[in-house]
Amino acid sequence: MLPITGLVNNEVELSLEDFTGDRFTQVDRFVTMSCISNRLGGDLISTTRWTGVPMREIIDLVQPSEDAKAILITSADGFDEYLHLDMIDQDERIMLAHAWDGQPLREKHGFPLRIHIPDRFGMKQPKWITAMEFVDEEGEGYWVRRGWDAVAKTVATSVIDTVAIDSIESRDGQYYVPIGGMAWSGARGVSRVEVRVDEGEWVEADLRAPISDTTWTIWRYDWPFEEGTYNFEVRMFEGDETPQIETERGTRPSGATGIHSDRERMPDRDEIEA
Repeated sequence: MLPITGLVNNEVELSLEDFTGDRFTQVDRFVTMSCISNRLGGDLISTTRWTGVPMREIIDLVQPSEDAKAILITSADGFDEYLHLDMIDQDERIMLAHAWDGQPLREKHGFPLRIHIPDRFGMKQPKWITAMEFVDEEGEGYWVRRGWDAVAKTVATSVIDTVAIDSIESRDGQYYVPIGGMAWSGARGVSRVEVRVDEGEWVEADLRAPISDTTWTIWRYDWPFEEGTYNFEVRMFEGDETPQIETERGTRPSGATGIHSDRERMPDRDEIEA
C-alpha cells in the first residue's frame, strides 16, 4: 500500500491494483531518461514506453490544503526527493509509472511505482516509491544534500553513435558515409542538428521525427567520402533555437556538456570499389 499523507484533506492508502486498474486514467508515453552522471556520449540514457497514472489525478483525490507546497517522496532504498506542487500544476505529463513497454515494472527498474518528471535528470525521479507526504516547503533531496544540482534540469546534448564505414553508399558517382546519432534536450525539443568535419563549416543534418515530445531525436548526415583520417563533431539546437552548451564540463554537479566527436580513418577508395 502507498500512504499519501500530510497537508491534505483526504489522506489515502492506495494499492498497486488502484494504479493498474480503472480507478485512474492510464497514460502511455515514450520517455527518454538520462542519469545526471552520464558522461558526454555515455550509455546511461535510454528510451522506453512508460505506463502510469497522471499526478494531477492524485492531487484531485487527496485535495492538498492551502499550506501544502511540495510532496516528500520516499523510497524503499532510503532515497527521498521533493516535488513542488507548482510543477504538477504546470505539466500534465508528470506521472506515477507502474509499467515499462507494456510489462509491470521489474524490481531493478523501480517496482512497484516510480515517477516521471519531464525535463529532469533521473536523480529527481524516485523509484521504489513507498510513501508520499504533502509538506509546507520544498527541502533538499538525497542527492542534493550530497552536492548535486538542486534543480537537475536536463542539459541539451548530441552524440555521434556511428560513422558507418561499412555502409558507404554510391549515388551519381559519389560515395557517401552515413553518420548518425541522437540529440536530446529533455522535453524542450530539437530544432536542428549540425555536423562538422575537421573544424570546417557546420552542415545541417537530417532529423527523424521523435516518437514523443519527451524522447530523443535521431539524426543522420551523409558525408561525401574522402580518403584519410577525419574528426567528426556534432552540435544541436533546442526547439526554440537555444544552442547546446559547447564548453566542456564534467558531470558534477549539473550534468556533462560539450561537443561530442568521433575520429575515424576512411578506407582507401580501391577498398570500396574492390
